[in-house]
Amino acid sequence: MFNTSLQMSLNCRSHLSVSVTRQRNVCKRVLNPVLAMPPSSVILHTDESGEFPESRNSSSSSNASLSSCAGSLLCHPNTVGIMGGGSVDSTLSFVRKLVHWSKENEETCMPFVLCSDPVLNRELLSLERNSSSLCSRNARSQFDHSPIVENLLSKRVFLEKSGAQCIVVPCHISHSWHDEVFKGCSIPSLHMAECVSRELKEAKLKPLEAGSPLRIGVLATDATLKAGFYQEKLQNEGFEVVLPDKATMEHTVIPAIDAINRKDMEGAQNLLRIALQVLLVRAVNTVILASNDICDLLPRDDPLLKKCLDPMDALAMSTIKWAQQAVKEGMQHFSTH
Repeated sequence: MFNTSLQMSLNCRSHLSVSVTRQRNVCKRVLNPVLAMPPSSVILHTDESGEFPESRNSSSSSNASLSSCAGSLLCHPNTVGIMGGGSVDSTLSFVRKLVHWSKENEETCMPFVLCSDPVLNRELLSLERNSSSLCSRNARSQFDHSPIVENLLSKRVFLEKSGAQCIVVPCHISHSWHDEVFKGCSIPSLHMAECVSRELKEAKLKPLEAGSPLRIGVLATDATLKAGFYQEKLQNEGFEVVLPDKATMEHTVIPAIDAINRKDMEGAQNLLRIALQVLLVRAVNTVILASNDICDLLPRDDPLLKKCLDPMDALAMSTIKWAQQAVKEGMQHFSTH
């Protein structure tokens, strides 16, 4: 789905990739298979210690790029900071959507800085997947989340200093600590659950049963459901939230996640279909698939997906709208001076 202005191939090995280009034809001629970015976009990937490579002995070319624009990587009013989460693949999938959809109406994608940390990737992915394992549900309550929160906070501060004017986090479980991480932040952040709740509100859905409230189902890992932020944001918009009951979690959702971990995709698909049917028979208008593993599990032509919503889509569209508004406000400010 990449077009000629964006081709990326990142793996979990430590590397720093920076590209700050000014013309589209320059991007097309980049030969490095690691990165070919749209104009004024940057990807940073930390090393195994969680540190950014520029804090070490970087090459002179990298230092020159990192020191541009008076200490900031980018200096545009619509620069977006993207904080990677538990999966590099899901982060890049979000970037693909951001680039593809923004270029449908604009000549180029908004500038962005993407920060990916393999240490944080592993911690978040382990927490999200293991929390849904029956054998570890008791142990997770004793898990110390403070290192994850500190890591997320350091990434937020870095993105602020890099010139981002708005930060997005395309990771469900990371939103468990959203308020804590973004407390005192100097720039706005888009909350994924708020984005999807607002999109559903604007859709002006009608209840499936006369006289009943609008019901929205949420299907996610145990850790995300326990965090409760999807329930909170949806209820703030007036929706009744329907979650899988204990039996559905223990006999379909959790085994489906376990099957994914075992690479038993067919078994996971069958279990997910059962979980979706259980929610849909409870008269929910749509089901939010608040898990990257679950979202990518069923084939795109599966009829059940017509009743489902991917929060990453809502976050991407909200990010594009924010960037477009930032450009308009920047032009208005320029015209008045």
